[in-house]
Amino acid sequence: MPHLTSPTAGTAGTVLHTGLGLPGLAHPLVAPAEWGELTRPGTPLHWVVLDVADGPGARPDPHCLAAAGRLRNAGVRVLGRLDATRPAGDLLGDAERYLDWYQVDGFLLHRCPVDRADLPAVRRAVSALRARRDDAHIVLDHGTHPYPGYAESADQLVTFSGAWSDYRWSQAAEWTADYPPERFCHFVHGVPHPHLEEALRISRWHGAATIWFTDRVAGGGRGRETDAWTTMPGFWDDIVSRIGTGVSE
Repeated sequence: MPHLTSPTAGTAGTVLHTGLGLPGLAHPLVAPAEWGELTRPGTPLHWVVLDVADGPGARPDPHCLAAAGRLRNAGVRVLGRLDATRPAGDLLGDAERYLDWYQVDGFLLHRCPVDRADLPAVRRAVSALRARRDDAHIVLDHGTHPYPGYAESADQLVTFSGAWSDYRWSQAAEWTADYPPERFCHFVHGVPHPHLEEALRISRWHGAATIWFTDRVAGGGRGRETDAWTTMPGFWDDIVSRIGTGVSE
């Protein structure tokens, strides 16, 4: 059975409120202020993805280790970003480096497949990850609605990742109604600030409790959504105050 989500790293429980899941900021040397913002009291974070260099990198990075440690000390889960298209042995090797070097609390499997035929391989990968850390929080980043069986293989699924122009007209798959909102995540870029409340309403209608909305836009080309996640949205204080306890001075 999947492990339920929790607002505190390394614990079991249920997330009852909308919160933020950050798909991956720029390196802490490039974005030190942004990483610092994440530890401010009252910031409603469910988890933050650590992507050192399209994975854990070739050697421990002291800046990433320090940033991850500050987040975990603040009670925020840190997830290692894995490429789900990598061969199983390479994926597990990356996972072990994340665990050994950064003591991550779980993993986000980016570019996760969506078809029924790929489900057994994903299940094996998730089982192998849990064998390395039995309380690992596992997020499958499909970016769209996958075959329903994936919902039984992980803690959370990313069922939308894309542009606001698509999100505002999107529909949730009927089968998602069988699961609570804490099982689903939405990542949306290019959200105009005046439409932030509308975007939040859509996430509630679609039953997604973990979100990342930004007014930043993706770079050109397919699969470049990650470009939009590397910095904070311009409406950072506003979204935090709307769904959390507020951090504005």
